[in-house]
Amino acid sequence: MKKKYQNAFFLFGLLVLVVMLTQLDFKQVWDGLRHAGYWFFAVLALWLVLYVFNTASWYIIIRSQDPTPQGMAQTRKVKFWWLYKVTVSGFALNYATPGGLMGGEPYRIMELAPKIGTERASSSVILYAMTHIFSHLWFWGLSCVLFVLLRPVDFLMGILLALTMGFCALGIWFFFSGYRKGLANRVMTLLSHLPMVKKWAVPFVEGHREQLDTIDRQIAALHNQNPRTFVSAVLLELCCRVCSSLEILFVLLVLRPSVNFFDSMFILAFTSLFANLLFFMPLQLGGREGGFLMSTTKLGIAASQGIFLALIVRLRELTWTGIGLLLIKLGKNKPISNA
Repeated sequence: MKKKYQNAFFLFGLLVLVVMLTQLDFKQVWDGLRHAGYWFFAVLALWLVLYVFNTASWYIIIRSQDPTPQGMAQTRKVKFWWLYKVTVSGFALNYATPGGLMGGEPYRIMELAPKIGTERASSSVILYAMTHIFSHLWFWGLSCVLFVLLRPVDFLMGILLALTMGFCALGIWFFFSGYRKGLANRVMTLLSHLPMVKKWAVPFVEGHREQLDTIDRQIAALHNQNPRTFVSAVLLELCCRVCSSLEILFVLLVLRPSVNFFDSMFILAFTSLFANLLFFMPLQLGGREGGFLMSTTKLGIAASQGIFLALIVRLRELTWTGIGLLLIKLGKNKPISNA
């Protein structure tokens, strides 16, 4: 990636991070860190491991794309720990960007393109983003099933769970369709009908039809020709979602030694669903905190404990966002491949 683009991504993310930091009550932050103690460092270390799951999922997608000798030669240029750095930086930009995928995904494509070409880089990033969202849908659906099996369900909760299951089923069907037929053309065609962006989207689709068709063929190939790769990528992402419940468990152990893993999983599922419905907010500001507050009180946990949980998770996000932005500056300048 050209240095000027790296600097642009870095400065934009840094600006948003500074704005987010100004919204914190630093006395509350200090009190929260003192209360959390070493568990806060356990939470930070947990995400060091969770990002390995994310990187592994993207890595096997890249390796499965082009089995030709030329494609394999390009793929060997992509080293796992370099991809780990790009993964962390991409998520940092996603956290800081309204709309989420509008920040991290272009950065990932521009970093990866010099190694494997723009079309393969674009399709791998789209595939990974699809897999990441797809795993969320399975995680929310699995959490609903486990809640029915393990917790009492009243009428209102039953309606909420039914609506969530319906939403997940619809989303899973949409993504299966996208995997089979490709998604790039369908998304761009949808954008070409939206009032705010159609002036840009229509000429883009007309001028890049061949590239979009190639990306869609590569997306469909992962599902149709490499089912083992497809399943592996989804399972890695789903395992990451489940294991990230440990973050909630670690924080709540400070307050409630009797807390269990499944309660932590339910809190994460509801909070992530609620926050993702507010995807347009940078760092999901307010949505995540509201989700934690509602989910913890529903499980009989005091509101003050839900606020403490939201604070520690927010501090972890800000810390890893800062780390990801710093990693952007570690990139090296390389010419873009025309492959």
